[in-house]
Amino acid sequence: QVLLVESGGGLVQAGGSLRLSCAASGRTFRSNAMGWFRQAPGKERELVGVISWSGGSTYYADSVKGRFTISRDNAKNTVYLQIDSLKPEDTAVYFCAAGYGLGPHAKFDYWGQGTQVTVSS
Repeated sequence: QVLLVESGGGLVQAGGSLRLSCAASGRTFRSNAMGWFRQAPGKERELVGVISWSGGSTYYADSVKGRFTISRDNAKNTVYLQIDSLKPEDTAVYFCAAGYGLGPHAKFDYWGQGTQVTVSS
């Protein structure tokens, strides 16, 4: 069992940056791939990126590549999503998830409650 709690969302102007955090509890965190998703109003949930259990492999959706960076600190049971050059279209609820596998084919079993990111133009 893995419990995930996101934080760090908020209201930010376009062009700004945010760092989201996802704190995990549960003995399996270090063996889990971790993913970040987002869901904008009226849209389907979108995979933003994935990081392998070791942190040695990352995957990003084309829509965020170059602006989003996923990292993890297994000693702190925390995964991060650094978002730079924010755009209004990045406005969404951001979720972290724990699972297994690599890249866009990873499967996720556990989900956080989400944190709201709102970007003003």
